[in-house]
Amino acid sequence: MLKKELRVIFVSLIVSFILTGAKFAAYFITHSVAILSDALESIINVVAGGFACYSIYLAGQPKDVNHPYGHGKVEFFSIGFEGAMIFIAGMLILAKAIQYFVFPKELFKIESGLWLIGVTTIANLLLGLYLVRSGRELSSITIRGNGQHIMTDVYSSVGLMIALGVIQVTGWKWLDPAVSLLMGSLILTSGYRLMRRSISGLMDETDMRVVDKVIAILSAHRRHNWIDIHNMRVQQYGHNYHIDCHVTLPYYLELNDAHEEMKHIEKLVNKEFAAGEVEFFIHMDPCIPSCCHYCLKDDCTVRSHPFTGEITWTRNNVMPNRKHG
Repeated sequence: MLKKELRVIFVSLIVSFILTGAKFAAYFITHSVAILSDALESIINVVAGGFACYSIYLAGQPKDVNHPYGHGKVEFFSIGFEGAMIFIAGMLILAKAIQYFVFPKELFKIESGLWLIGVTTIANLLLGLYLVRSGRELSSITIRGNGQHIMTDVYSSVGLMIALGVIQVTGWKWLDPAVSLLMGSLILTSGYRLMRRSISGLMDETDMRVVDKVIAILSAHRRHNWIDIHNMRVQQYGHNYHIDCHVTLPYYLELNDAHEEMKHIEKLVNKEFAAGEVEFFIHMDPCIPSCCHYCLKDDCTVRSHPFTGEITWTRNNVMPNRKHG
């Protein structure tokens, strides 16, 4: 998987480098600040692609004494670095657009610039779709984040082409810095979102979609010995996940039997969870009399209270650190 991830990001790096050169050529031909804005954003694609190559390589390294959970967290640094670079580029683009409003410049050969930007937009569209799809298939937040950034680049390039077309027809040259201001604002937003994603990952913010998926898997294959599951916490390390939880079991189970129940949970989730490898740390809790009314174990010989109904597992009762009911 590591080799495929590196191959994907290496393709992105080469294509971005070529397209950046084409966009700067379009700027030197036309002197359009909007095209310059597009070219500056593409430089970020190249720089971020280089950093992403290293982060994917490092994330793929095995666990060691100093990194018992692996090196996957570096991917959050990668998208944070890319987000910061994008944010800085957005600020530079806004400053350049304001400068062109105050000191406007003559535009040249707009039609030639349109053709060049059109070609780079199509190439970026294909690259962005390829990266987003590959990022989902490989469960790589670095590749997916890179693809989402390039798709933002595509949208801004389409808007740029429309603006250049209008300038060509109407001669409204004030549109050039105006479009650059709009593009700068969109780029700032894109950078903020990537930095927000990076911070949430580094701070171990819970991904509720992962929690829901794990709950759905356990609910679909629920065993009568699994009286309840609570205190669930999910941490992501690259495309791997670490899950802590407490599982309430009948107090009279022998240690070997209880251990087999835990191994079954781990194997089950790893088999059904396609997003990456899942490592479980499971704490076994013994049942108490208050569990009897929702315990599904119909052959229990020590039941203290009659069964009154099954409790459906949801975020509300799986995540808090307390037994159900």
